[in-house]
Amino acid sequence: MRQTHIVQVRWLLVVWIFVLSAVAFLDRVNISIAGSFLASAYHLSNVHLGWIFSAFLVGYALSQTPGGRLVDRLGPRRVLAAGVLWWGLFTALTATLPAGIPGALGLLIAIRFLLGAGEAVVYPASNRFVSQWIPRQERGIANGWIFAGVGAGAGLSPPLITFIVVHYGWQASFYVCAVIGVLAGAVWYVIARDSPAEHPAVSPEELALIQAGLTLPGNTDSAAKGPSPQLVSWSRVIRSKDVLAVTLSYFCFGYVAWIFFSWFYTYLAQVRGLNLKASAFYAMLPFIAMGICSPLGGAISDRLTQWKGPRLGRCGLAAFGIAIAAVFLTLGSLAHSARVASLVLAGGAGALYLAQSSFWSVTADIAGASSGSVSGFMNMGAQFGGAVTASLTPWIANRYGWTVSFLTAAALCLLGAVSWLVVDPSCTLEVVDKQS
Repeated sequence: MRQTHIVQVRWLLVVWIFVLSAVAFLDRVNISIAGSFLASAYHLSNVHLGWIFSAFLVGYALSQTPGGRLVDRLGPRRVLAAGVLWWGLFTALTATLPAGIPGALGLLIAIRFLLGAGEAVVYPASNRFVSQWIPRQERGIANGWIFAGVGAGAGLSPPLITFIVVHYGWQASFYVCAVIGVLAGAVWYVIARDSPAEHPAVSPEELALIQAGLTLPGNTDSAAKGPSPQLVSWSRVIRSKDVLAVTLSYFCFGYVAWIFFSWFYTYLAQVRGLNLKASAFYAMLPFIAMGICSPLGGAISDRLTQWKGPRLGRCGLAAFGIAIAAVFLTLGSLAHSARVASLVLAGGAGALYLAQSSFWSVTADIAGASSGSVSGFMNMGAQFGGAVTASLTPWIANRYGWTVSFLTAAALCLLGAVSWLVVDPSCTLEVVDKQS
């Protein structure tokens, strides 16, 4: 009975961040499903859609670092709740432009840029939560479940958005996503607290368990009982080879992941010749694979870390997963059957997400009280990668073919895997900062 109570609150909040993660990706991926209808309504080409996709990612990327610092200063509860309300508003605005309005392309780019800016706080906030609430030995599986929400939200998008578009029109899909987001954000604000010491439902046993496993002892209750800890300086962040290597790897990760988020549905329909329903079904497979492999990778990472240390458990697993993704992308792009290609490429997405929890666990471990800032900086790299792929992938496909687009992604996977080999997960930024 006591042990059940000990694990209850922190895992309840992990589950709800999983929900928010799913909602975030539902709100950002819906446009890739409704994109052909939106393009028809406003007379846009695939290249124009690429600009709109990129606008979201540029706004998202540019806001990662300031968003992460904001989370470190104000806490994940308020910042994440406000972010959800913000992105719900701009999700709805995407569908409000009248058909034939002058400058529709520019307005859609501006709306998606601001939507991206609002969504930028979600994962820095979740990582700040992990650094405050989750002991080091549980961070792999916690981050695995949080990022399984990516697969859940993105995987739910094809059937849900297709159903809504077919029966109620493409605009309705954005309104539904906006309402879901606002409701999820309100629940988060009610049930969450910035630290376990502030939460009335956390037992003394659970609090002691959490505090014993934190990167910085006593960090959990600092917000409630004393002044905020000193944040790591930006000069220290940008001079850290570990942060730079993880950021480079996450750039490569983001480039590859956003091929699936932005272009996979279009690729199946226009290049592989699948009909609307078949495209919706097969477009789910990469996201199902992500949803399965993200917590699986987190669990394996925790086990390997406990067995042989974080060098193997965090860095080794990440390098392995990303390298295997390169193999799947190469084989899938060369497959002749549309269905075989879909399955193999989905395997590549799953292999990629075996590495997902390592990025966030390592930044939580090395950054401590500055985990929002450092993980935001890292995630900025991934989103710039996504912004590049949103526009570069169709350009490469138009000029050289889709096979070359996927082979480019496979090459970046190899670069991302090699980057992990120089990361030292035991090098804590805050310790070094205080000594300097």
